[in-house]
Amino acid sequence: MKQNQLLTNLWVVAGLALFSCALWGSAFAAVKTGYAVLGLAADDWASQLWFGGIRFAVAGLMVLLFGSLTARKPLLPQRRTISKIGIISLFQTILQYFCYYIGLAHTSGVRAAVLVGTNVFTAILIAAGIHMEKLTARKLTGSLIGFAGLVAINFSGLRGGSGFRFLGDGMILLCTVASGCSSVCMKKYAADENPVLLSGWQFLFGGIVLALIGFAGGSRLHHVTPEAVLLMLYLAFVSAAAYSVWALLLKANPVSRVAVFGFTNPVFGVLISAIVLHERSQINGSFVLALLLVCIGIVTVNLSPHQLPQADE
Repeated sequence: MKQNQLLTNLWVVAGLALFSCALWGSAFAAVKTGYAVLGLAADDWASQLWFGGIRFAVAGLMVLLFGSLTARKPLLPQRRTISKIGIISLFQTILQYFCYYIGLAHTSGVRAAVLVGTNVFTAILIAAGIHMEKLTARKLTGSLIGFAGLVAINFSGLRGGSGFRFLGDGMILLCTVASGCSSVCMKKYAADENPVLLSGWQFLFGGIVLALIGFAGGSRLHHVTPEAVLLMLYLAFVSAAAYSVWALLLKANPVSRVAVFGFTNPVFGVLISAIVLHERSQINGSFVLALLLVCIGIVTVNLSPHQLPQADE
């Protein structure tokens, strides 16, 4: 009870959500470095799925090991929980990343980054559609402001782009639908289940499925270096820590309150890439504008004249 009260405090929500988003943002640079180390081409989706599948399977093992040590007993799913794990894994890991890697091979990284940002809208709309929470003008306004920030940070790359392609943009949009469904499913199932258990097992199952798809698709990973292994372990930690914290927040808060922080993912991605990959030219006026708009959007969704920071919706 005390934990739930703590996790509904706005400052705690903000701190933990930003922690998760910072980890996810760092993954952009880590994945880019990993592909370079392994010599993966941008359109080698099979090897990317294999790489991602191993990453998520290891992430699942990390979550389950940590959760079992914390609970002082193995986190084993009951029979009634297996179907819930399968549904979450289908949306969060299998469909989301399958669609993402296929789409990314057929569209630009900039367009993908902007389209992925629509997962915030998707999560909020799905939650409202199944009557999980009320859709308000404030939530829509805040989400639109945050999305404007996402467009601002990628504006230069959007100009002069090609037309809509289903295998590219369409698959990325399907990825965002899967992501939104995942958030809503985790919110629903975590009400009666341990979110850490759900997170760990869905990663393990989904990772194995993705790795098998990549292998069947002709994955060509032959030379795995120690550097690649370290990057894989770091990316597994990113998924394990970030999504487990996200799941705990979804259990205790409305979907919209947590989902809107997802707009900070590309902001952290640009900032960390500028430092790690020496892409300092990305820190410009557009970045500052994007950061400002994202912050305004988050505040708009989470605060109103009639809502105290600790109150739930």
